[in-house]
Amino acid sequence: MQNQSISSKAEDIRDVLRYMKKFQKASIVIYLDDRLLDQPLFTSHIRDIAMLHEAGLQVVIVPGARKRIDEVLTSEGLEWRMKDGVRLTNEKSLPLIKMAAFDVANRIMTSLAGEGKTAVIGNWVRARSMGILDGIDFSAAGDIDKIQTDAVRTILENQFIPIFPCIGWSLAGKPYNISSVELAAEIAQRLQADKLFFLLPNGQLKEPDLIIPPEISRSPSGGIPALNINEASQILSLNPSNQEESSIQKEKILQLIRIAIKACTSGVSRVHILDGLIDGTLPCEIFSNLGCGTMIYKNDYGRIREMTVEDIPAILNLIRPFVEEGILLPRTEQSLAATFNDYIVYELDDGIKGCAALHLYNDYQAEIASVAVDPVCSHLGIGPKMMENLLNRAQKQQAKSVFILTTRTADWFEMQGFLPDEISTLPPKRREQWSPSRGSKLFRKKL
Repeated sequence: MQNQSISSKAEDIRDVLRYMKKFQKASIVIYLDDRLLDQPLFTSHIRDIAMLHEAGLQVVIVPGARKRIDEVLTSEGLEWRMKDGVRLTNEKSLPLIKMAAFDVANRIMTSLAGEGKTAVIGNWVRARSMGILDGIDFSAAGDIDKIQTDAVRTILENQFIPIFPCIGWSLAGKPYNISSVELAAEIAQRLQADKLFFLLPNGQLKEPDLIIPPEISRSPSGGIPALNINEASQILSLNPSNQEESSIQKEKILQLIRIAIKACTSGVSRVHILDGLIDGTLPCEIFSNLGCGTMIYKNDYGRIREMTVEDIPAILNLIRPFVEEGILLPRTEQSLAATFNDYIVYELDDGIKGCAALHLYNDYQAEIASVAVDPVCSHLGIGPKMMENLLNRAQKQQAKSVFILTTRTADWFEMQGFLPDEISTLPPKRREQWSPSRGSKLFRKKL
């Protein structure tokens, strides 16, 4: 048991080292909701951001300032209302909105200085008035016109952290209030950032807050670890906005999903929606396979490929716990080297998280064997994906049926459409290898 614990810790450390190498000098944009500033975990998030920067990542911060702007306008007795996520107020409010936005940015800059990091607040955003739309005067609100990306890249190359307040300036120097989440996405798109993070209180995609298609994988806690843009679009279609019963938080999450889809289709590699009330959510999301938030991506970040000889150490490490539990038969480096052409692996961010083999016999039978999935990733549907891949391969090889032999996982294979069969139906070569003492049961699926 102690050896298993050490092995598990070692694998976690390997993941961290692998991701540190993968994201060395990667650019990340972090939207930081100002509701987190008064939370006990705020200093922890700042420390994590400083750590990410120390690890070699290029960090851009876009603070949300809605809460602070609300407070300042209320204290001055100024009225406003929200329309489709945009604040409607008059131009008299602009100096106060600007002050509130810079208050938030300054607080984050000061906190980063406490961690030994130099941040820079700048006016790198040119904006234009939203004007009057459908008879509604958006007055103090603006649209993003241009971002001085060259200046931002220079700041990043000099190892500073740029902070973008939610203010843009017109060519005439007039300030406009712009959406922080839209600004974060726009910066990420124009920088072609590797990752865009939205860190906000209760930033979770889960039921019953949202209607989620049953085929989408859940984590053990019921959260959604990852969505491709098609799955994200499905969620939007099942959860239309502007419904009377919709909560502000639900509308916020739906807005972030829409923005994430647009960002991913515009060149941002991955978008992450994170719960800022969870300690360590940022480094956990970056330096582990699954993290603790929801990742939205355009291309499948996990893939099935054929095994190579170089994969053998990783495969042995993956199947070791299953061998120790008696679920799989032992494999050696030599046996894997002799049969590696029969194997496929499931690769997740350059780490092997699943394997399976397809062995063909002369009498139009095929065997699926050595099916193993890292338990941490068991809820991602890796096993069924590998099974589908091997069943398709068996069919292309003109196999009439596929069988498996198992001692402890019969229920799982029955869920995949396999039915019990007699040991006597095994190919002669495979029947000779079957051990009565082990007592493996046979399940078969006709093609």
